[in-house]
Amino acid sequence: MPEPQPPLLALDHVDVGYNHEAVVHQVSLELREGLIGCLLGPSGCGKTTLLRAIAGFEPLMRGEIRFNGGAVSSARFTVPPERRGIGMVFQDFALFPHLDVAANIAFGIRGWGSAARNTRVKQLLRLVGLQGYDNAYPHELSGGQQQRIALARALAPQPKLLLLDEPFSSMDMDLRGELAREVRRILRAENTTAILVTHDQHEAFAFADRIAVLHQGRVSQWDSAYNLYHRPADRFVADFVGDGTLIPGMVLPDEHVDTALGELDGALSQSLPPGTAVDVLVRPDDITIDNEAGTVRTEVLDKAFRGADFLYTLKLPDGLSVLCMAPSHDNFAIGDHVRLRLDFSHLVVFSRGSGVDCPAS
Repeated sequence: MPEPQPPLLALDHVDVGYNHEAVVHQVSLELREGLIGCLLGPSGCGKTTLLRAIAGFEPLMRGEIRFNGGAVSSARFTVPPERRGIGMVFQDFALFPHLDVAANIAFGIRGWGSAARNTRVKQLLRLVGLQGYDNAYPHELSGGQQQRIALARALAPQPKLLLLDEPFSSMDMDLRGELAREVRRILRAENTTAILVTHDQHEAFAFADRIAVLHQGRVSQWDSAYNLYHRPADRFVADFVGDGTLIPGMVLPDEHVDTALGELDGALSQSLPPGTAVDVLVRPDDITIDNEAGTVRTEVLDKAFRGADFLYTLKLPDGLSVLCMAPSHDNFAIGDHVRLRLDFSHLVVFSRGSGVDCPAS
C-alpha cells in the first residue's frame, strides 16, 4: 500500500499569546491537502489569533507549525508571511479603491508575464461569476461581488493554503450561507486547501470538511460537522453546536438511562456503572410530537416559527424543558398539552458530580 501523504498543515502543541501570556493553549491539529477546515468559536476564544499565527503574523510562545513539508513557526523562529505561500482574505476585503477589478485581482501576480497575468485574471473572473467586470471599481460592486473579487485576488498566485478571517460577517444571514457554499465551490474548483474563521456554526457547516471548536483558547474538538453535532466531546461543544438541552438521568443496568422523558435505551461507548448520575443531551430531532403514540405528556411553553418548522419549548412533568422541532402545519398554541414520542438513535451523556466530562454516543 502507498505511504499516506503527510498533512499540508500541522500544528503541534501550539501556544500563542501577548505580553508573555498565552491566549491560545496547546493546539494540535492536522489538515490534509484539498480539505477545507474551520476555526469555530465565540468571540475572544482565540480563533483569529490562531489564524494569524498560521499566516505568520503572530509568533509562537511554544510548539511548532509545519506547512507544506517544513517548519514555518516555532518559539525560536518565524518564516515571514510573504515567504509562506499562504493567501489570506480579510474581514473587510481590503480591496484597493483606486484600482479596477482586473488590477485588484492581478496585484499579487505582478511579476507574471502580461499574457499569463491577463489569462489568470480572466479565468478567475469566470470562476467567481463576474465576467465583464474587469474595468469596474470596488465602489461600484455589491458586498457579495466585492467578496468574490477579494477571493479571486487571494487565489490569483495559486497559494497552497488560503486563510479566511470572518469574510462573510458583514453580509445578511441569507447571503452569508449562499456565499459560503459558493466560495466552497470555487475553492474545490481550484483544489485549494483553506481555513475559515467564524463564530457562526451554520456557516461552518456549509463550508468546512473539518471544524475545530475553540473554547477559552483551547480546541475542544477537531472533527466533522456530523460528529460535532451527534458526538460532542464535551459539554461546551454540546451546548455551542446546535440546539439542545441537558437533562439529568441515572444509568440503569443494560446501559439504559432513567430520565424525565422515561427510560432511554442507547449503546454507550464507555462502560458507566449502574447508579452513575449523568446529564443526557436532548436534541430537537431526538423527540417527536405525536399525540396518538406519544408516551410523555408535556406543555408548550414557547414556539419559534422557522418556515417549514416550529421550534417548540416544551415543559416536562418534572418542570424541566426541552426543545422539539415539528412541521409547521401542526400549529400548537402556547399552553397546549402535547405528547412526545422518543426518537433517540444514540445517546450522548456526561457524568455529573465529578467535574469531568465523559461523553458517550
